[in-house]
Amino acid sequence: MHSETRPARLMAGVLMLGLLSGCSIIHDRSNEYRSAQTGKPVKVPDWQSSEHIQPAYPIRDTQTGDQVATGEFELPNPPDMTSEILDENYVIEELNGQLWLLVNEVPGRVWPMVSSYLTERGLGVARDNPQIGLLQTEVADFSSRARNLLDITNESPDKLTVVQSRISPGVRRKTTEIQFRINKVDGRPDGMLQWPSETSDAKEERKLLSDLGDFLKQREDTKSYSRAALNIPSAPKVKMVAGQSSDPHIEMALSFDRAWSEVTRSLSEAKIPVVDIDRSAGQFYVDFRTEDEREPGWFSWFADPDKPEYTYLVSIRQEGDVVSLRTRTAPDYHGNDRSARLLSTLFEHLY
Repeated sequence: MHSETRPARLMAGVLMLGLLSGCSIIHDRSNEYRSAQTGKPVKVPDWQSSEHIQPAYPIRDTQTGDQVATGEFELPNPPDMTSEILDENYVIEELNGQLWLLVNEVPGRVWPMVSSYLTERGLGVARDNPQIGLLQTEVADFSSRARNLLDITNESPDKLTVVQSRISPGVRRKTTEIQFRINKVDGRPDGMLQWPSETSDAKEERKLLSDLGDFLKQREDTKSYSRAALNIPSAPKVKMVAGQSSDPHIEMALSFDRAWSEVTRSLSEAKIPVVDIDRSAGQFYVDFRTEDEREPGWFSWFADPDKPEYTYLVSIRQEGDVVSLRTRTAPDYHGNDRSARLLSTLFEHLY
């Protein structure tokens, strides 16, 4: 018995030595980073931006004598994948009496959290319809927690309170907008109520949205995904129509007021000076000159600071169910036509 196990032990020792010396067998590719050749940059058409096609793991340039060239280097850390996250999360936005909570997350992750919120606050979930993004609560009057949350009194005993929440993709990519409606009904609903287009109690809606924002913030580390929420409409609300189109433009599935507000925000974020506006005509008169065009020349120290000039026109029009955005040069502007670049820049900040 003892003599039969000795070969097995010898073989195990050989295998262990092989494992310990594996680094001499497996090719070490670390130095390939130092000697890798830089490829040619990707060329994109003028109407498109190269911002979203940059390398996910960029290789920085080397120079003779630096740490990378001499071998004293560390591979760069992966890029920060949260760089596109909004500066502020769980922000309540308002426009024309409409209130919504803007969340930097896709609807599929927000849906189960809103459902948990309604349940924990004593409202419960009586009905849901992911295809239209609606959650509807039980009658709030029968829960002490819900009554306290909504400040329900017995002033109208013949009316019952039912809360609805609508969850929909935001205008900006990877965002979700959440709204609430507080409905007064004559009795317990036997189905999903129609979503009211107008708010009935903005003060209470804002309080619910603020409370929901705090709830989501406290549970950021416990995210889940809802398969049911896959049915929530996910078509982007902002779409670029360009490429081979003879009429490049941006289509926004928004109301005119909301589109105007989003374009105003985009111009501000892109730091494009607005010289004048004409709200009734849906036009922004902007300055989109290049830095070279803004440069006053050799005697710039004698010149007054450059003032914005009307060089491009940004116009939005209601066309059927969408609002379309187009850009063009001003009649008196004689520089190179960069209206396609302006359109692309606005799209980057809109979506």
